Amino acid sequence: MSARILVVDDSASMRQMVAFALTSAGYTVEEAEDGKVALGLARSGTFNAVITDVNMPNMDGIALIRELRQLPAYRFTPLLMLTTESGADKKADGKAAGATGWLVKPFDPKQLVATVRKVVS
Repeated sequence: MSARILVVDDSASMRQMVAFALTSAGYTVEEAEDGKVALGLARSGTFNAVITDVNMPNMDGIALIRELRQLPAYRFTPLLMLTTESGADKKADGKAAGATGWLVKPFDPKQLVATVRKVVS
């Protein structure tokens, strides 16, 4: 059975690009347009990894990671940030919230798949 990945981004085109790269590599992908929707999906099912944008309406990626880390099922799940933000302060916020890693947009699909493969295996 393939690993289930939750992709969270308010940009539909970005979700599609990430989903395409991951499904092409054999992963099962579900999408959410913001942190609130993602949290609902995470509570109703289990994902092997979550890839989230930082800047989103309703609930941003850092708040989402903080919330996911409160759930026993996600205490050790890889949570990756995929964002245009590359500032050290945002990275520190992400780490403090419990982010596993940080990928910067625009992303290289091969690097994305390699990173997911590394954290999910």
